[in-house]
Amino acid sequence: MERSTRQRSAIRMVLEAAARPLSPQEIHAGVQVSVPEIGMATIYRNLKLLLGEGEIETVTLPGENPRYEAAHLAHHHHHHFHCVACDRVFEVEACPGPMDDLAPAGFTVDRHELTLYGTCAECAVPKKGKAAAKVAAAKPHAHGHKH
Repeated sequence: MERSTRQRSAIRMVLEAAARPLSPQEIHAGVQVSVPEIGMATIYRNLKLLLGEGEIETVTLPGENPRYEAAHLAHHHHHHFHCVACDRVFEVEACPGPMDDLAPAGFTVDRHELTLYGTCAECAVPKKGKAAAKVAAAKPHAHGHKH
């Protein structure tokens, strides 16, 4: 019992620290820092238990596998940003507001979910290694060398 409590506690801490929806693989990588021997089957088993206890919630984006976030984060209205470069998902606090005017005449909107797709700030910044490699690759052309 102590072992599963320690594993569940580690999963909770990883989700809290991230403060964004995480995939089971991201949770596994984070938990391995404190519980190196933990396997994916254990991660899935504990996620199922935490979902059943209402401590975490599922975040499902169209065409994506489920991600998970702490329930207290999920209980307020928010949207998501999916980085197409690193595949991470982030919370977006802003909301365009009621969308009743977008629905066909006579329809009632009960709720909405919005997902933005693009590049996160970290992926948008060119990596120094990549930039240096591009410059090095471009140099022979700059000097007029023929291949």
